[in-house]
Amino acid sequence: MATDPAFDKIELSLIRVFHTVITERSVSRAALRLHSSQPAVSGQLKRLRGLIGDPLLVRAGNGMAPTEVALALLPAAAQVLQGAQALFGGHAAAMGFAPQAAALTFRIAASDYLDPLFLPELVARVRAQAPGVTLDLLPLTRDFDYRGHLARGEVDLVIGNWLAPPAELHLGRLISDEIVCLVGLDHPAVRSPRQWTLERYLAGDHIAPAPLHAGGVGVVDEHLQAQGLSRRIVVRCPHFGLAPAMVARSALVLTTGRQFCSRYIGNLPVRIVRCPANFPPLTYYQLWHDLTHASAAVRWLREQVRDVARELAGGQA
Repeated sequence: MATDPAFDKIELSLIRVFHTVITERSVSRAALRLHSSQPAVSGQLKRLRGLIGDPLLVRAGNGMAPTEVALALLPAAAQVLQGAQALFGGHAAAMGFAPQAAALTFRIAASDYLDPLFLPELVARVRAQAPGVTLDLLPLTRDFDYRGHLARGEVDLVIGNWLAPPAELHLGRLISDEIVCLVGLDHPAVRSPRQWTLERYLAGDHIAPAPLHAGGVGVVDEHLQAQGLSRRIVVRCPHFGLAPAMVARSALVLTTGRQFCSRYIGNLPVRIVRCPANFPPLTYYQLWHDLTHASAAVRWLREQVRDVARELAGGQA
């Protein structure tokens, strides 16, 4: 097979620079992630532009944006880096990750539905064991294409709950939790629990999180729809941690996992009551892509996420 002369001028490190610069959309941020200098990364970007024959990153308003050519080549770069990790990482590298000496950035996209203590505990654990590591925590919202971000190597982990997680991703089950309702102390479900029927539940005033993807309805409503049921949502809140305070001052009903709700008992005038609807357990997962599956560092991160989730589940009220 004939070889393109330009092929011999490409080192693996240059592909990594390309992938980092394009995903970061910034030479300076790429330099920080690569533990390099801005002039060095600028020089490597200049080489890449010459080799590829495209500007790759251009000025767009107050920032920079990748060209169409750069975006088209990004999946190929990710695949090369994934193959290199599989080829050279091996089991020895997986065992050799040293958290105390690590100096890298982990990017985690997470919902705040699991437990209000989860992210604080995870940050404390990672900072204690890996003081040189930077954590970039991203909100898991309807506008965040978590599957695309994982596939492009822009995030390392995604943490949330799904009835059916995407089949193309690796997953680790964190916890399963009972679905309950959180209501204020004056709510009819507290005053007259025997009259807290499915009909009254569905007709109540509900607060719900914003769906995790455009056009979605969320896990609770997805399950209700499968049974031919629907509830009356009067508040959509993207900040799930604020929902209990809203419940405490109104007749709203919050339907979610018991572990999340239990953190607010005693701190707010709220009560956990049974949910009249028939729900399966709410299961939380961490998801990751093939791109980072063999990474020793991300494997360590997944272990920290797993352990924090299990410890919090074991110690809930």
